[in-house]
Amino acid sequence: MGKKTIFSVAMATLLLVSSFAQAAGCLKGAVVGGVAGHLKHHAVIGAVAGCAIGHHLAEQAKKQNPSDQK
Repeated sequence: MGKKTIFSVAMATLLLVSSFAQAAGCLKGAVVGGVAGHLKHHAVIGAVAGCAIGHHLAEQAKKQNPSDQK
């Protein structure tokens, strides 16, 4: 792939992820996913996946324990 393609994909990913930055569980999941992805040389993909999974797990926990909502 060319440098422009890689840059465009990276910028699109950052814009997509930034819209989820305030989502519950996203930041913690992104850190964990980024570290795990870094070990396999795919840190950005790991961070995006970690954010999605962290948000999903936080939403599930919120549904199971409605009294714990902030």
